[in-house]
Amino acid sequence: MIEIACIGGYNEVGKNMTAVKVDDEVVILDIGLYIPAILGFEEEQNYMSSEELIKIGAIPDDNLIKDWHDNIKSVILGHCHLDHLGGAPYLCEKYNAPIIGTPYTIEVLKRIIKDKGLKSRNKFISIKPGKRFQISKNIKCELINVTHSTLQTVIVVLFTKYGNVIYANDFKLDKSPVLGKETNYERLKDLDNVKVLIMDALYSGTKTKTPSENVAREMLKEILLNDNTKGKAIIVTTFSSHIARLKSIMDFAKKINRKVVLLGRSMGRYFGAADSLNLIEYTKNVELVEYPRQIAKKLKEIEKNGRSKYLIVCTGHQGEPKSVLAKILNKEYSFEFLPEDIVVFSSNIIPNEISIKNRKLMEDKLEGHKVKIFKGIHQSGHLSGEDMIDFIKMIKPEHIIPCQGDKTKLTGLCEIAKEIGYKEGKTVHVLNDGDRLTIK
Repeated sequence: MIEIACIGGYNEVGKNMTAVKVDDEVVILDIGLYIPAILGFEEEQNYMSSEELIKIGAIPDDNLIKDWHDNIKSVILGHCHLDHLGGAPYLCEKYNAPIIGTPYTIEVLKRIIKDKGLKSRNKFISIKPGKRFQISKNIKCELINVTHSTLQTVIVVLFTKYGNVIYANDFKLDKSPVLGKETNYERLKDLDNVKVLIMDALYSGTKTKTPSENVAREMLKEILLNDNTKGKAIIVTTFSSHIARLKSIMDFAKKINRKVVLLGRSMGRYFGAADSLNLIEYTKNVELVEYPRQIAKKLKEIEKNGRSKYLIVCTGHQGEPKSVLAKILNKEYSFEFLPEDIVVFSSNIIPNEISIKNRKLMEDKLEGHKVKIFKGIHQSGHLSGEDMIDFIKMIKPEHIIPCQGDKTKLTGLCEIAKEIGYKEGKTVHVLNDGDRLTIK
């Protein structure tokens, strides 16, 4: 018998955690962080217990499966974004189980644990996509390469005697990625006897196909290679984990003879991890500066040497109050914006109240300096409605469980599934955090 426990990510965007129980063996899929809940608690976060973090809603409430804890055989992480692995350092110590992921995902996790001064007693296992491996007596697993807005994202397949469980949370169907391998369509098409598909529903309300990352690259090209950038400061802010986006920025900076300076601790985590695994080329034209004192020193140097010689990439795309861009605006760093300087938000705003508010405050301050602001220079890492139809038809699951979103988003995927023959409550299941579903 297969039982699915929805722990996090079924009432909110983030805090993803799902448990799959096959007879008496349990596999945990993702242990994410709910980022809005920790804003304002960043300094205290590392010293809070898992129960305190659960109480403020920052990590999933794994007490929902307390009766399963002794049977957990492994924790499998689909990719390196905080809303999928950010809770692992705080919860995994409870489980006598290894943490499994792709090499990049595991490297990022190790860096987060080290940076925060935390410890883990769990064994880390790096698995390259395409290899089938044994998790326990009755469960085998395979990680299948898929495209997303970070490197080495995978779809997790659990093979059981009752049928196969597919966990496809956070991905897109990009046939021409800027960096990394294309989705392994042939392997996905070969999968049979799919009992359950647990699937990303975030953009179920967008009835289109998600454009390729190459579209975002062309948008950046139009801005960065424009003659109007000459003599101006250029600051780009984007997701630190979006290594393909950083590659595009680096490529165009080279064309306009500007040195790229990456500013921020999270830039160090994600870019440093990619560099250590030789997933991106660290050129002489790129400098990484992670810590506040060094960042302050570098910004003074940029002012002194001439801002037109540099292209700054920094944290702050969601308006985070403690980001590098926010600290520049608040004059914690001595770098002055001048009229006609260029600020590029190479991201969309994460759809939650606090991010929307923070970004609005940041944009208002930037407008006060009369800088040129370019927003939405981005393409999503999530599939949209038409892609969802294509994916479901490719996989042909018996049951579908929408995940990664509030009720509106999960219901949107439910409606899509119903359009192609699935029945709500029977073969497509809209669930909540804390729900369990038995698949017979």
